Amino acid sequence: MRDAPIGFFDSGLGGLTVRQEVLHLLNNENTVYLADSAHAPYGEKSHHEILDLSRKNTEWLIGKGCKLIVVACNTATTNAIGVLRREYELPFIGIEPAIKPAALGSESKCVGVLATRGTLSSALFANTSRMYAAGIQVIEQEGEGLVGLIESGNLKSPRTKAHLQALLSPMLDAGIDHLVLGCTHYPLLIPQLKEILPDQVKIVDCSLAVALQTQAVLSGKDLLRTAETPPDHQVYTNGDPAIANQMLHWLGHKPNVLLLQD
Repeated sequence: MRDAPIGFFDSGLGGLTVRQEVLHLLNNENTVYLADSAHAPYGEKSHHEILDLSRKNTEWLIGKGCKLIVVACNTATTNAIGVLRREYELPFIGIEPAIKPAALGSESKCVGVLATRGTLSSALFANTSRMYAAGIQVIEQEGEGLVGLIESGNLKSPRTKAHLQALLSPMLDAGIDHLVLGCTHYPLLIPQLKEILPDQVKIVDCSLAVALQTQAVLSGKDLLRTAETPPDHQVYTNGDPAIANQMLHWLGHKPNVLLLQD
């Protein structure tokens, strides 16, 4: 099982940001990534729909022989990971908005969270906020339309930047000093975010924490790959492979996306 791949799934291409962080830390591991772009965004779907899609993605990755699955989607994590852990035997790593480090580091006692509706409305998000953000003003903003813009290849367009400015304006007016990215698509927007946000606003996402947890779980189960042969990386999408290849190119990876028939 050490040579078995790490599996990743997301509602599209955003989870490639998490995959990239895992590859930086665990550069000897084989990986299989599933971009369920045909059903993006998950954040606008019902809990039942998200759960059904998460099960389908999990079973597809199990069919690829994965030894561990990273649910590289905030919405799928907050709505489905508990069920997945009960129903399947392999380990799962989830994604949660990084409210804790933002709250601990905030001097203004005001932080912003940019996330999907499915994440912001979940019980897991509410519990995390209650545990770690006592005494902190949390400005929540649904990133309506952002996933669609990214998935359609408009990552660096003026339209996307203008939309971001409109979404961030209430947070900046409230005096946030940390911006939590609560969707794995959103780190792809960091170059544009840095052009909009004042220097004192720190951008926080959880990709490194996910990579460290993945390493810890694999190490604890003696599943870290030890083979010296080059690792194999597969990326599948049921969306537009050209856009997925473009995204990989932007992230500095070899474009090699395979089309998955939905």
